[in-house]
Amino acid sequence: MASHGARGRGGGRPTLEEVAARAGVGRGTVSRVINGSPRVSDATRAAVEAAVAELGYVPNTAARALAANRTDAIALVVPEPETRFFAEPYFSDMLRGVGAELSDTEMQLLLIFAGSDRERQRLAQYLAAHRVDGVLLVSVHADDPLPDLLSQLEIPAVISGRRSADETLPSVDSDNYGGGRMAVEHLIARGRQRIVHLAGRLDVFGAQRRVDGYREGLRAAGREADDRLIIPGDFTEEGGRRAMTELLARCPDLDAVFAGSDVMAAGARQVLRELGRRIPDDVALVGYDDSAIARHMDPPLTSVRQPIEEMGRAMIDLLLGEIADRRPAVSRGLEKRQVVLPSELVVRASS
Repeated sequence: MASHGARGRGGGRPTLEEVAARAGVGRGTVSRVINGSPRVSDATRAAVEAAVAELGYVPNTAARALAANRTDAIALVVPEPETRFFAEPYFSDMLRGVGAELSDTEMQLLLIFAGSDRERQRLAQYLAAHRVDGVLLVSVHADDPLPDLLSQLEIPAVISGRRSADETLPSVDSDNYGGGRMAVEHLIARGRQRIVHLAGRLDVFGAQRRVDGYREGLRAAGREADDRLIIPGDFTEEGGRRAMTELLARCPDLDAVFAGSDVMAAGARQVLRELGRRIPDDVALVGYDDSAIARHMDPPLTSVRQPIEEMGRAMIDLLLGEIADRRPAVSRGLEKRQVVLPSELVVRASS
């Protein structure tokens, strides 16, 4: 018999998270069951309903009362120029994962660019009018004011990648530190001596963590990281070309390159080839993202795989849970709801 006086782990009312954990599903799935969505399998619905009964979970009545005011729309906000969005596979893979997870709901997805001041002003006005139920933020820089604006407006939001180690909003990321370390360990195992790093933008926390992983990979092998051999780029092909040119000037005898993205690796490869450096004979090359670029490069590029589609799915799952509660995570004391998915090294001919 279900005990309707059940208490959550902290002694208070059972939470949506506890129901999800008991049922073995995500928060978004629990939200769909509670809100009567037909797009849930019978087995999943039964598991969630059993968890609700066992825990004595009672949906937030204030949140349910607000349901009539929902827009059934989610915004995917990209604070970057449109040109970067369409040039980098990262964004299309993220969009694919988000769309796949939303296909089981009645929600509409709006794609909004906010790369210029004018676009940001329009976005602020749009969000202030509460025309969406929640926001997914992709490619957020450390000084970006958008997350704080969303908190002020009390709009549920999830970030792709933390702004810092102290991130307070829900976020989904991959293990950038582990990915950077794996890349360097692989190059060292292949006998490479002078390993340089084409970093991403260092106002992006994920890029900082890849640098940290690069340093740790060298340190663990008894080598010292040389700051002169780390040059930040901007995740673009041209940025990769510029950084590679500078690194060759600083370290002519380099024999391995770890690039912070596959796109930058493509730019580095162009410079190396123009100078007659053979890959991997003279210089081993490793990228990051394991995008289509890596698979189609000549030679095929060794790359650290981020589970980008899975990240998009996880973001939607978190966001649907936030929308179900209608209270930002910070107000519920859930500052540490950060999901970090594992990275893996995909070895190909370039290294």
